[in-house]
Amino acid sequence: MSDLLEVHTTFAKIIDATEICRKLVDEKLAACAQMIPGVTSIYYWDGRTRRDSELLVLIKTTKKAWPALRDRLKELHPFDEPEIIAIPVEDSSQSYSAWVTDYTSGVARSPESPADSAERKDEDGFW
Repeated sequence: MSDLLEVHTTFAKIIDATEICRKLVDEKLAACAQMIPGVTSIYYWDGRTRRDSELLVLIKTTKKAWPALRDRLKELHPFDEPEIIAIPVEDSSQSYSAWVTDYTSGVARSPESPADSAERKDEDGFW
């Protein structure tokens, strides 16, 4: 059994998802977040059944970082009651598990610190 968790949440807007995921990674609460657009959610809220287009976000973290990530995501999330669930990762490659664990525990550093990469833009101008 692994110490990794995959956290699921959804967002209505890509700008919110991008900003919040970047904060979670920069704060070392998550090693990675993947945004999957085009999800249709059907749910009950405020007395009626609703249907909305959302982004599914998959966040990679550890059991140790989970409580802080959960609380920070709840604090930052624009929804009144966001989906924030953690699913245990049954198994993964040792090197991937070590990378997630090291990054979220502050042991490993990427070749650039988050502050350095925030100053740099990639070819697409994203950062």
